[in-house]
Amino acid sequence: MKDKIKQLAAEMAGEFVANRHYLHANPELSFQEFNTQKYVAARLEEMGITATPIANTGLVATIEGRNPDKKVVALRADMDALPIVEENDVPYKSLNAGVMHACGHDVHTSSLLGTAKILSRMREDFEGTVKLVFQPAEEKAPGGASIMIAEGALQNPAPSKMLGQHVAPNIPVGKIGFREGMYMASADEIYLTVKGKGGHGAMPENCIDPVLIASHIIVAMQQIISRNRNPRYPSVLTFGKVIANGATNVIPNEVYIEGTFRAMNEEWRAEALEKVRKIATMTAEAMGGTCEVFIQTGYPFLQNEPELTRRMKEAATTYMGEENIIDLDIWLAAEDFAFYTHHVDSCFYRLGVRNEERGIVSGVHTPTFDIDESALEIGAGLMSWLAVSELGM
Repeated sequence: MKDKIKQLAAEMAGEFVANRHYLHANPELSFQEFNTQKYVAARLEEMGITATPIANTGLVATIEGRNPDKKVVALRADMDALPIVEENDVPYKSLNAGVMHACGHDVHTSSLLGTAKILSRMREDFEGTVKLVFQPAEEKAPGGASIMIAEGALQNPAPSKMLGQHVAPNIPVGKIGFREGMYMASADEIYLTVKGKGGHGAMPENCIDPVLIASHIIVAMQQIISRNRNPRYPSVLTFGKVIANGATNVIPNEVYIEGTFRAMNEEWRAEALEKVRKIATMTAEAMGGTCEVFIQTGYPFLQNEPELTRRMKEAATTYMGEENIIDLDIWLAAEDFAFYTHHVDSCFYRLGVRNEERGIVSGVHTPTFDIDESALEIGAGLMSWLAVSELGM
């Protein structure tokens, strides 16, 4: 079975690359993946697989093996791109100005299409059913995964296990990373509007300075991490945007602040966000101003079910060789695959795409991100092997 999958992946590798080139050249932003949806549905139709639209721009489909009701394993790929101007000089460079597949979702989608093609040729070789989940809007809250789940992506049929992969530009191509248990953080967005009373910079006694108030709020919030967080739980609070639209001699009426909070424990997450509200509002009030607080609840933490992840790591070792399997550290980035992990036993692993000799070293979310495309053959083949390993042969 393993050799058959590898042979099919090698034979189809050119098609995987062609799919990736089309998707990369035609990126679409979150919740706008209409053409991507049509492209994926058409490719699946060519394989004899009928896809069902869901979540407006998403798709679900199934591939039934022997005894299709015996067990269901879901495989997920995200399809949206980012608002980034691509700087790569490649034939498949983005044709949509200001939009780029800079996070590898074109890789995820073309890889899952490859997996679908491999498994569609092997229906009599595995037990159960493979559910294909092509998801929109991973990059934008509230996250396409939450909408897919709400609209029934994990029903009819309901998977007992779910797998997802993500490109890793820090891992050499040919290597795969796994981590059991807690892996990625929750992510919430914080928006603060500090209001005071503006005026002449030379007469601050006649003003309520929102710039000074905002400064105190930002500094005071650092104690949330340094003095309130249990050190066993990694957490980050960062403010990356501050707008005080005054001048050298003008105190503005208000200051606008944006930040992010990341956590790997849900109780601490709720506690910390409440502290954010209190510190912001009470510090502003104590200094004569006010602060409006809006928190956009984002993705939960991502947890890989330990026993499933252990099995997937062992299966990957069989497919790739022990020397090509690495252990991952916790990562404070966020991924909306996390929503699935709170509903079904899941494993989210990393696909190496780095090639230093060819200069393919840029990180995700950068205008020069690209991959060593031999990762597509690996990604499609490995996901096929992991799925049939879990379903039974």
